[in-house]
Amino acid sequence: MEFISLQEEEKSANEIEMRKVPITIITGFLGVGKTTLVHNMLRNANGKRIAVLVNEFGEIGIDGEIIKSGCDDENCDLIELANGCICCTVQEEFLPSMLSLIERKDSIDHIVIETSGLAMPKPLVRAVNWPDLKPHITIDAVVTVVDAVGVVTGQLCDRERVQRQRLADKSLDHETPIEELFLDQLTCADLVLVSKTDLVESADLEGVKEMIRNKARESAKIIPISRGQIDNELLLGMEAAAEDDLEHRYSLHEHHHEHGHDHEHDEDINTVIVEYPETQDIKSLVTEMQNRIQQEEIYRIKGFVNIPNKPMRMVLQGVGERFDYYFDREWQFDEQRKTRLVLIGRNLN
Repeated sequence: MEFISLQEEEKSANEIEMRKVPITIITGFLGVGKTTLVHNMLRNANGKRIAVLVNEFGEIGIDGEIIKSGCDDENCDLIELANGCICCTVQEEFLPSMLSLIERKDSIDHIVIETSGLAMPKPLVRAVNWPDLKPHITIDAVVTVVDAVGVVTGQLCDRERVQRQRLADKSLDHETPIEELFLDQLTCADLVLVSKTDLVESADLEGVKEMIRNKARESAKIIPISRGQIDNELLLGMEAAAEDDLEHRYSLHEHHHEHGHDHEHDEDINTVIVEYPETQDIKSLVTEMQNRIQQEEIYRIKGFVNIPNKPMRMVLQGVGERFDYYFDREWQFDEQRKTRLVLIGRNLN
């Protein structure tokens, strides 16, 4: 029989108390593949106990539902924050959530935060230095996901429209809020994942990587991925301690704030919910959404589709005019079967 002394028990308890739980912040603009990345990470956790905090733009937890389908209840703790961009609700949303996780940190190996597509990562990194948090957590890495197709086609941040505006108005030399957000996400990253690389040509991919090198921190690693697949050994365990390296993570929004400009999200960006009892033909639904994209400035479409006579729930995701759909799980006994989509864009009616 093995005996454990009281001193050994106290030492073990102290080690747990002093251990800092690593945090990975996953950021990136709307529709770049953050949720797919987190979903795959959890499916390949290999026994690692991961807590996930997911922040969405809008009141319906689509991303949380997708993540749950790849989550082992015994090794995954999911917290959903909706109706508020986490970088603007640090004290109201982020701090209480982190304190609740710290209370049970002996059962957590790693914390993953998936920000909304409109969030800046640096306020979260700074918040880790708060006295209530710093002894218990550390930023393992800030991971920014960039959509290769969006960069190549100019759909990311609506770059072509911005360029036309600049050419038409010689006095317009400032960047749009979305452009600034994209830069903030890049300049804070320890790791940049270039997603959807299977959809672009090799030469175009090299151009995307070169653009990132010119804008990201010099020390940031750049890794191409497709369908959110990357070895967790590359994603977790970077030990960047980003909270101790704030001065090298330039933020254009903070620069404006220091010079008298307030940081506010673009209030014209909103969400619209579209619902149907069922969808007979998924291709017709996609065509309908593509037509709507032609008429309005829509950044992201995501949700669940009810295909009659099919026991499985379908996930539908769209960025620009590109759509992906697949069955993820069976409809649950206690949930209402219907098609429900969230559209995110500017001044949507």
